Amino acid sequence: MKPDLTIAGLVLAAGECSRMGRDKALLTYHGHSFLETVVATLRKAGLRQIVVVLGHHADEIRRAVELDDAEIVNNSDYRQGQTSSLQAGLRALKTSAVEGIILALVDHPAVSARVVRSLVQDFQESRAPVVIPTFQNRRGHPVLIGRVLFAELLSLSAAEGANTVIRRYGDAARLVEVADPAVLLDIDDPESYGCLAGT
Repeated sequence: MKPDLTIAGLVLAAGECSRMGRDKALLTYHGHSFLETVVATLRKAGLRQIVVVLGHHADEIRRAVELDDAEIVNNSDYRQGQTSSLQAGLRALKTSAVEGIILALVDHPAVSARVVRSLVQDFQESRAPVVIPTFQNRRGHPVLIGRVLFAELLSLSAAEGANTVIRRYGDAARLVEVADPAVLLDIDDPESYGCLAGT
């Protein structure tokens, strides 16, 4: 019998988007904003608790998108980098009974709910500290991170990324091969956004 584990979604959407030149959270994919799309995908995958971390242009984004009942966290330190947003989101979850998070980035809007469910299922069965999707043996996003790593992630300096912790557990990480190339699709600049629009 599979354990009943609570997995939350943590969506990072606080960056300044300097290479894109505009807020990635508000770019559209299939008629909806990136941020709405990512949150909807996590909901479709069965995640009940979702935290969205905003920072740059937070007020404008909140007015422009419909995020259902996702919890919004404003990271006033977003200029310090993505780690500060991850930590802000983890602190929002700290008192809850969360056993793991799906760490989703707002610039990966094309990932399917099936991928998220695959990660959750693997975690339920393996209790691995990290579960990472791969496509044709290349690692992608989102990543499922177990609660066992939360304290180490919260202790990172602003200059250190989450991979600093994830690499420490490389031998114990689970790699889940998926049939979805979107796990590799990072929409980080106008060129990549143009490619997405053409899919």
